[in-house]
Amino acid sequence: QVQLVESGGDLVQLGGSLRLSCAVSGFTDDHYAIGWFRQAPGKEREGVVCINNNGTIYDRDSVKGRFTISRDNAGRSLYLLMNSLKPEDTAVYDCATASACWSDSDHWGQGTQITDSS
Repeated sequence: QVQLVESGGDLVQLGGSLRLSCAVSGFTDDHYAIGWFRQAPGKEREGVVCINNNGTIYDRDSVKGRFTISRDNAGRSLYLLMNSLKPEDTAVYDCATASACWSDSDHWGQGTQITDSS
């Protein structure tokens, strides 16, 4: 059974940094894409950054140069390092898997919240 469990959400100061983690279990191989999505109150969910099974990374323009996605060699953890946080970055963040980046996701975590502390 595939499970994705996010952690690391917190109150943050705008301009600061935060790292999210997603623990991945239940896959028998690494032939999947995995990425981060977010949904702010009153807004639709949007894809933030994704990494394909060949290592290609796709990220939305608004996070380029600020957010970095990575995964450990065993494929059991996915990370999102977020720097220079902006108001529009405050949201519930989910990790999700799919056959390819931005195709329909087949497994989702429960989400982790990033909130502006000001």
